[in-house]
Amino acid sequence: MSEDVICAAESESAQTALSADGTSRKEKVDLESDLELGAAPVDELGRDLLRVSQGLFQGDDEEDEDNDDSGTDYNSDRPGTHLQRAERSGDAVLPDTFQTNHLLYYERFKAYQDYMLGDCKTSEVKMFTADYLEKIVEPCDWQALWQTDVFDVLVEVVDVDFKELKAKVELVLPLQCETRDCELTEETMKALLEATGQSVPLQELHVVFDESGDFDQTALALEHLRFFYKHVWRKWDEEDEDDDFDYFVRCVEPRLRLYYDMIEDRVPAGLVGEYHSLLSRCAEKFQEFSSLRNGLNSDSDSELDNVSMVEGLRLYEQMETLKRKLRIIENPLLRYVLGYKVNSGQQCCRAKGPRAAGGRVVHVVSASTTVSCLQSLMADKLSPEYSGEEFEVQFHSDPLLAVSACYEGDVVIVCPGHYSVSSSISIPDSILLEGYGLPDEVVIEKKSKGDAFVESTGAGVKISNVKFIQHDAIEGILCVRQGKLEMENCVMQCETTGVIVRTSAQLYMNMCDLYGSKGAGVEIYPGSVCSLVGNGIHHCKEGILIKDFADELDTMPKITMINNVIHNNEGYGVILVKPNENAAEGRRKASVAEELEDNGDKETGVETGGERPEGSMDVGGDIPVITVEEYRAEHPTEVGQEHAEGNDAIKRELVATSAKKRRLQRCHAKEVGSTQPDDNLMSQEMFVSIEGNQFKRNGMGSFGTFLY
Repeated sequence: MSEDVICAAESESAQTALSADGTSRKEKVDLESDLELGAAPVDELGRDLLRVSQGLFQGDDEEDEDNDDSGTDYNSDRPGTHLQRAERSGDAVLPDTFQTNHLLYYERFKAYQDYMLGDCKTSEVKMFTADYLEKIVEPCDWQALWQTDVFDVLVEVVDVDFKELKAKVELVLPLQCETRDCELTEETMKALLEATGQSVPLQELHVVFDESGDFDQTALALEHLRFFYKHVWRKWDEEDEDDDFDYFVRCVEPRLRLYYDMIEDRVPAGLVGEYHSLLSRCAEKFQEFSSLRNGLNSDSDSELDNVSMVEGLRLYEQMETLKRKLRIIENPLLRYVLGYKVNSGQQCCRAKGPRAAGGRVVHVVSASTTVSCLQSLMADKLSPEYSGEEFEVQFHSDPLLAVSACYEGDVVIVCPGHYSVSSSISIPDSILLEGYGLPDEVVIEKKSKGDAFVESTGAGVKISNVKFIQHDAIEGILCVRQGKLEMENCVMQCETTGVIVRTSAQLYMNMCDLYGSKGAGVEIYPGSVCSLVGNGIHHCKEGILIKDFADELDTMPKITMINNVIHNNEGYGVILVKPNENAAEGRRKASVAEELEDNGDKETGVETGGERPEGSMDVGGDIPVITVEEYRAEHPTEVGQEHAEGNDAIKRELVATSAKKRRLQRCHAKEVGSTQPDDNLMSQEMFVSIEGNQFKRNGMGSFGTFLY
């Protein structure tokens, strides 16, 4: 190969490397000239920069380059940009920008883990971020849109302060801007920039689209910065006392996964709403706590400061409770196991109550039917039970429309057939939904996505002789949010999760068959009533999941389990989820009081005392420690003996948990100043009637306890 060809190749490589490393265009031109002259020192520098750039953006080894599916070509030899153009709608006066806000999960994951944050601690986040931006972002001579809630204006970046995450900008003249509900002139914009010292946050800059590809990495870096501070970073993170933990593993990864789970409809809408509400409330409490702490005088013993310390302790406890709830939702395992306690979202529709004109309607659902079927229906159901003057008959072809048309006291009779519905069936009134025939003959199938298949909130709802087939429901095949639901002789074919009984709701399920849940067949929340008699629960991840939250004000559910057959589940037949009792509450309160008194700059974290149970999994910091205890019959000489011991083990554990909860309630009543707690309320034990249940071929045993 001739010397000229070699020099040309080296020149092109050096240009690519320096462009990827974020040097200015003038430096690239100078380097290109030196390489063409064959300067040995610069030639070596070009090769070194090429290797650094490739290692930075394409992985640590060459095998990853061939299999890299990050979706973002950071350093390609092809000329021109590799990002899409974000076109502005309408008759835009501003230039287009780079399309960067549609990155995939693994693209952001890789950027934060490999390039931006690495294994930094919480206190090092800003430093690592500044170092990352300094390597990637062009230091000057590029145009961007300064976007705020009020205006978008075209500016040119003349310098970047990476440590402060700000850029010094100048207006591009003539003025090009778009405003929202205001008017801006060139003079007002110049005055605004002068007031800010010509500096604007990097997060508010969107790089103007350029086909050359020189600013691709700058646009991506600013997108990663913008997304991080909007969706990942929390104001209270850097005050976390657990600074020895890897911030990416502890906070970034779970929050990033939750964000994509939410936008991809893998989290119930109610849980999404609760998460955002918790974030807002926690931010408010943090602001109040910070203001109060900054206003304390460490040298003062005045009564006012003492009162402020007590108020600060109260705010801190409230904030820690909110942060703990946020971590539960952010943790994928705990999000599944614990879920959330409040009713998710708003009801699809409100209860209508009785008809204003009185009377009741029998809604007959049939896609198509024969005369003989109608005659049988009249003889078997309508004439004997609904022949009174107050009843009127209406016909429907869709069970969803029939339920939606119901008022309190109405009856829905579904004739044999296979019915497909496109949305959830919400039952807010006390009605009767009955299949005319065997469950396998009356099938209602839901094929579209949604939170739950059937949602019951009525005071007295009855469903019988129907088979439900679930597809893509996020929350479950049936959710009893409030009120009472009686189910008899039904079949539930699940695909995601099964039946959920929320706090204060009541479920009475008799002679039903439930199978196929990827979660628990039945989830029972604190404060609910659940009666399961003669049911089959099988081929689920867990048979029955009973939840007990850390809040001492939550009461244990009232459970009746008689003659159920719980078999062939992947995990346990029955599993109880309850909090670990290792937290040292006294030390935590003392630590917070001391911090408030000393007017320290760093917020005190929660201490956890005691030893971790043997075999438990520590998932970092004050994210709950998880322990699983299980029951198995050691030498079951007879099948009946094994079933009896399984029933007794469940009953003993639930009664013991209920007694511990009552003690916590008594302590709480004393702490809030109640000298005479309601003995009747405090002495209520969880009603437990568990007998005659059969446990067969469950993967991890009949009964287990999950400590979080």
